[in-house]
Amino acid sequence: MKAYSLFTLLCILSVYSVFSQSSWHVRADKINPDQYYGVTLANGVVGLVSSPEPFKVRDVVLNGTYDYYQRGRVSNILKTFNHVNMNLDIDGRRIGMKDVQNYVQQLDMKNAALETTFKVGDKASIRSTMMSLRHLPYSALTIMEITAHKDITITPMSVIEAPNHLMDVRNYYAEIDRPHVLIPLLTSVGLSPSGRVKVAASTSFIFEEKHGHQPKIIHEDWDYNMHLAKFHKSLKAGETYTFSVVASTISSVQNEDPHNEAERLTIFAMLEGKDRLLRRHKEAWASIWKSDIEVAGSPEITRDIRFALYHLYSFAREGTAYSLSPMGLSGLGYNGHVFWDTELWMYPPLLMLQPEMAKSLLEYRYQRLEAARQNAFSHGYKGAMFPWESSASGAEDTPVWALTGPFQHHITGCVGWAFWKYYEVTKDKQWLRDRGWPVLKVVADFWASRVERNGPGKYDILNVIGANEWEENIDNNAFTNGMAITVLRYATQAAIELGITPDPDWNHVADNIPILKFQDGTTRENATYSGVTIKQADVNLLAYPLKIVSDEKQIRKDLEYYLPRYAADGPAMGYAILCVLYNRLGDADKAAKIFADSYKTNEVPPFGVIAETAGGTNPYFATGAGGMLQAVLSGFGGLDISDQGITQRKSKLPKGWKKLTIKGVGKDKKEYSVSE
Repeated sequence: MKAYSLFTLLCILSVYSVFSQSSWHVRADKINPDQYYGVTLANGVVGLVSSPEPFKVRDVVLNGTYDYYQRGRVSNILKTFNHVNMNLDIDGRRIGMKDVQNYVQQLDMKNAALETTFKVGDKASIRSTMMSLRHLPYSALTIMEITAHKDITITPMSVIEAPNHLMDVRNYYAEIDRPHVLIPLLTSVGLSPSGRVKVAASTSFIFEEKHGHQPKIIHEDWDYNMHLAKFHKSLKAGETYTFSVVASTISSVQNEDPHNEAERLTIFAMLEGKDRLLRRHKEAWASIWKSDIEVAGSPEITRDIRFALYHLYSFAREGTAYSLSPMGLSGLGYNGHVFWDTELWMYPPLLMLQPEMAKSLLEYRYQRLEAARQNAFSHGYKGAMFPWESSASGAEDTPVWALTGPFQHHITGCVGWAFWKYYEVTKDKQWLRDRGWPVLKVVADFWASRVERNGPGKYDILNVIGANEWEENIDNNAFTNGMAITVLRYATQAAIELGITPDPDWNHVADNIPILKFQDGTTRENATYSGVTIKQADVNLLAYPLKIVSDEKQIRKDLEYYLPRYAADGPAMGYAILCVLYNRLGDADKAAKIFADSYKTNEVPPFGVIAETAGGTNPYFATGAGGMLQAVLSGFGGLDISDQGITQRKSKLPKGWKKLTIKGVGKDKKEYSVSE
């Protein structure tokens, strides 16, 4: 692993032209379209992935909607219509990248809005502000502001474009005439590649009364994959013209009649008006940001932390049964499937800061419990066996060529672990009875049936893939065994908490599952592990977050053995675990160096979104953001989740951090701090 000093990394002039006017803004200029990895605007349901082109988005991703299309014979999260795209003609000329100067995009994290500004020669200045509305889960808003520098005629266009995989695309245009307003509706409807899912998108203009009469709308149906609504407007030099576009998208997964519902939602948003939409969106995000993290003395680090928080907050939504994929709503990475990345990496920061969002992730698993039961039955086990990759139904959705599907069983432990952690934080006994206990019971039953009982201390778990996926079909993997022990004990605790007699076999099995060691006492990753390079954290997870290993000498021994064996091209989140552990051992300087490696080397242009690996190109890696935030919360911040709820351990700050403040923690929204 490359050892960068935290100070050096943070002082490097960014080769990606990323800089910030405040710790709430991420700004990109000198944009190279060939080296562009977009930032995502999302509200937990609809993700809008930015594009280097003016007025465009690269992708629109609809959460909870999956279908099969040309990718590994497994389902994929659905890219829906690019319904927030726009065109602009000035004096009859289409504006593109070659026509613009001073092109800047800036993400306002506090208000979850992407602002794009540029000039078009000596003719006009343009400002567009786009957001995926937080209070309206299926709707987006774009505000356009055009300032004329000489007399010009503008032709703005609201465009809906269909990705190639949508079938039987139908385009519609209608106008609903009311005494004081004309409601134009541009709509597209199509079928997913298999034809099983119908998806719809609809847009409308919002015009401002201060500009006088509403302009005449012209509909143009260019082809099956694109149509638009446009208007003409003449502007005098010095005049500023403002209008907005509202856009909604939904599928038959969420509503049995997505065509009509998309139009209803667009009409609702249009008649709410720009000011009300903007106010309610900002109010929703202001409430979310009551849970925040700030580093006094380092606005750059504060910005980086908020950038990670912003993405997790954007990808999750309370009151749903949606979970998180490794890439969130930023595209098709990992097919949009749900892995252990959710429970072990992204879930803990959300549990500490946004318990209601965390609850949605658990509800996703609970509603797919029957599929997990069937999976266990199919593999000859009792209880429930959660799939390594999960999508709509909760059945196994891993491509056949990847052995992780049949063998990476620790995911079942991770799910049970997350359920108990929610109870530790909230003490919601009714939820434990209704949701937590049904899951913990069948998870414990799975592990009791999964072990092979070969004598005292030899209740072996054979033929698995552990957290280090580069070691396949191995026996007695450290993390798998440690997680099995942990959740068997958690299930027993849950039963006692509810006044239910626990199965005595659970603790008996936990007492007899081995954690292997080398002759010198170092924890051995698996029965045949020989010291080869590892993909990511495995043994070290026993110390955090599992606490199976608690002796400081043992923790340090394991760290010193495995740290040099971490692959330089492994995923970022493993380093975050090492950061937490070194901080808890009192070595803040080493923790700081590792913290930088957990994300800085993975940043890609122009915003510095993080890829899965250093040099990778598949942002946004929300798993890495979850790991980085755990390094801050549970490492430098000292926060810990146990039977006592969220408590704070003694910790140290890196050099340059004057004070770390963590606001809005847990259900009581407490504040914690650490000072230098």
